[in-house]
Amino acid sequence: MGLFDKLFKTKDDGTIALAAHVKGKAVPLSEVSDPTFGEEIMGKGMAIYPEEGKVYAPCDGTIDLMFDTGHAVNIKSKDGVEVLIHVGLETISLKGEGFKTFKKNEDTVKKGDLLIEFDRALLLEKGFDIITPMVICNTDDYAEVKGITGKDVVPGDTVIEIRTK
Repeated sequence: MGLFDKLFKTKDDGTIALAAHVKGKAVPLSEVSDPTFGEEIMGKGMAIYPEEGKVYAPCDGTIDLMFDTGHAVNIKSKDGVEVLIHVGLETISLKGEGFKTFKKNEDTVKKGDLLIEFDRALLLEKGFDIITPMVICNTDDYAEVKGITGKDVVPGDTVIEIRTK
């Protein structure tokens, strides 16, 4: 096996990696004040306090549901992982104000594609918590879902590792 093969061959160890969906500080879901996320009712994952108002695809897949309000998106990865990204808490009440979407239902996406832009300053000005959780809605389908937190991340950095059964 040559150097090129060693550098670029992926090891099939049953692990699926998801990338950061926003730039910011990666934290455990337990820091999310909404119990639906903080108590992992919807699934395991992690959250990021965003430094900028752009949400990117954490994996290759298909848009299952782009909310009309632009505050959240559901993606089904090419590996079957059901990923929910939710911008801020209670932001659905803005009815789309401050949000712009770049993808629609059933669109195919690649890791790193821009999905949503949001007006971070507006959300903060209106008193919204802008923490942005990413949860795996089908957590029970996997042996382990582990959030990688406690550091600053940029889109593309691995923030969730999923081990298949």
